[in-house]
Amino acid sequence: MLAYLPANLRDLQLPLRLRLWDGKQIDLGPEPRVTLVVKDPSLVTQLAHPSLDALGGAYVEGRIELEGPISEVIEIGDALSQALIGDEAPVEPDFQPHDKDTDAAAISYHYDLSNDFYGLWLDRELIYSCAYFETGTEDIHQAQQAKLRHLCRKLRLQPGERLLDVGCGWGGLARFAAREFGVEVYGITLSRAQLDLARQRVAAEGLERQVQLELLDYRELPQDGRFDKVVSVGMFEHVGHANLPLYCQRLFGAVCDGGLVMNHGITAKYTDGRPVARGGGEFIERYVFPEGELPHLATITARISEAGLEVVDVENLRLHYARTLEHWSARLEDQLEQAAQLVPEQALRIWRLYLAGCAYGFARGWMSLHQILAVKPRADGSHDLPWTRADLYS
Repeated sequence: MLAYLPANLRDLQLPLRLRLWDGKQIDLGPEPRVTLVVKDPSLVTQLAHPSLDALGGAYVEGRIELEGPISEVIEIGDALSQALIGDEAPVEPDFQPHDKDTDAAAISYHYDLSNDFYGLWLDRELIYSCAYFETGTEDIHQAQQAKLRHLCRKLRLQPGERLLDVGCGWGGLARFAAREFGVEVYGITLSRAQLDLARQRVAAEGLERQVQLELLDYRELPQDGRFDKVVSVGMFEHVGHANLPLYCQRLFGAVCDGGLVMNHGITAKYTDGRPVARGGGEFIERYVFPEGELPHLATITARISEAGLEVVDVENLRLHYARTLEHWSARLEDQLEQAAQLVPEQALRIWRLYLAGCAYGFARGWMSLHQILAVKPRADGSHDLPWTRADLYS
């Protein structure tokens, strides 16, 4: 053993090899599957308390290198952190106020990275949200088409209806709903890169009369109940806890009496919304989703109800998102050389950890993914939903 290694590091039995800046190396267990290359000597003492945030940050900043399959890097990194830190005491969440400028900047940071980069590992329609696996054997393209159909069927879309798509991304859902269900779609986003490509794809399919996409903040949505249905996919994670009541009120004001609202998004493990332990959530906040905040299912359903909407159906797709992220991560890993030509080295390091880490986290229940369907009841309390879910699966 090397004397300058922290004592608690020497006693581990993990399939991990440490290679130090001077060429010396040590195996922390038999048959190492991952090698952690320490390039910065100051990191050795930090390895005595290896939070996921610290480990991830060191890799992003080039102070360590990681050798081995990225999925095993994540698994062994978490085992190292768990062994040396354990389950830390809960940290009081520090939710920040959100305004239009900070939200726009955060969205641009994440989504305006490179359309071509996203195209390497997303499906053909660039659907950047949890897919839906009806059997578990589908490829990512099939599963994303199934997700779009599942959403549209839950909304009971009918030809000629007006659908509001809040956070429309690259327009995959908007085009699908217009093409397959005959609805008129008004979509909004804060990402200019997404909007430009989404409009190009709308034009290429000849859907300009049915699909209108705009750069607009959800706080500016019309409040005259002009839409028959509202869908929001992967959007409310960016709203912030403080603005959840306003967000739900804006959805309520946009939909007509008797209309349906679908909210599809990531939810927190803990009821107070604090991030996952040992720094995983902090890494995502720092490098991936600045200003992002995850509410618990209980919180978002409460805010939906307080806005005047009635929650009528909830579905947990946590394992579907784990499978989705496994597909995304594998597709990115298969094309690392091409990805390196599209984004800066630091960005690629972030995304490698993020996709593989989230696949691991969703599989282990660190966070969930819920589809929440709500209705805006008429004055007499009525609505037109079927008595059962049978129509969704016929």
